[in-house]
Amino acid sequence: MIIKVPDAGNLTVTTHFILLGFLTRPAFQLLLFSVFLVTYLLTLVENLLIILAIRSDKQLHKPMYFFLSHLSFLEMWYVTVISPKMLVNFLSKDKSISFNGCMTQLYFFVTFVCTEYILLAVMAFDRYVAICNPLRYPVIMTNLLCGILAGGCWLCGLMTAMIKMVFIARLRYCGTPRINHYFCDISPLLNVSCEDSSQAELVDFFLALMVIAVPLCVVVTSYVTILIAILKIPSAQGRQKAFSTCASHLTVVTLFYSTTLFTYARPKLMYAYNSNKVVSVLYTVIVPLLNPIIYCLRNRDVKMALKKTLLCIRSGPGEDGGCSS
Repeated sequence: MIIKVPDAGNLTVTTHFILLGFLTRPAFQLLLFSVFLVTYLLTLVENLLIILAIRSDKQLHKPMYFFLSHLSFLEMWYVTVISPKMLVNFLSKDKSISFNGCMTQLYFFVTFVCTEYILLAVMAFDRYVAICNPLRYPVIMTNLLCGILAGGCWLCGLMTAMIKMVFIARLRYCGTPRINHYFCDISPLLNVSCEDSSQAELVDFFLALMVIAVPLCVVVTSYVTILIAILKIPSAQGRQKAFSTCASHLTVVTLFYSTTLFTYARPKLMYAYNSNKVVSVLYTVIVPLLNPIIYCLRNRDVKMALKKTLLCIRSGPGEDGGCSS
């Protein structure tokens, strides 16, 4: 697991890390495997159904649902980066992960997290335009702008992750570090480095501040403006209808931001606490599972489209029931 570098004195190059995961008895490991496997499969199925429902129902060919399909697609990969390796480790005595595998997992995980932060802000902006400028909404939120905004989210996520990886991957790790986590995250890697990681931590903190604070300001500004606009609506029914269009998104934003903010505001400090893994489970497992359920429960259009999609899957596309629309 350790390659000696002959021309570098006593320096060793780490080729593997040990992911300690959840330190429990074997019987409980099997229980955790079953729970997380079911959760992972449900998350994939839920998000896939939402994507299929949006693509198949012309009533959902709107900017709001276009961004929702991107969110569902993102979260399918988001959980896939972490869950398979975690599930294997529940059943295996070998908890090791290669250096390249660890850095690859970290790169894609950071990409998806950063992309989701920005995508949620874009979705808040979309709700702001829909409620505060309803007459200009079709003119402002064109297909071209929606495509540019969605592409920008992914590009920003990829670039942010790349910059972070430049500083984290070049840190020196001695021997075979034991990471007290169930996946390769920024905070564990900063803490197991055997050299000064202050520069990498500073860069990570600055980028996290930009990726979290700027979208958060957009979200807060959008919803404060939306709230003011809703309060000006004279009828209670009108206010309820306006608020219902953004209630699902506001719930998803609250869940995601509240569970990730504490971890990535000060990553190295957060790792010192045993609660780190519990918080990580919330935003890597629970939140992606709940998001599709929240959109289904609070959004009648999505609920109807899902029912239609499930009916089409059961009866087949050629059967009666409008499956070809």
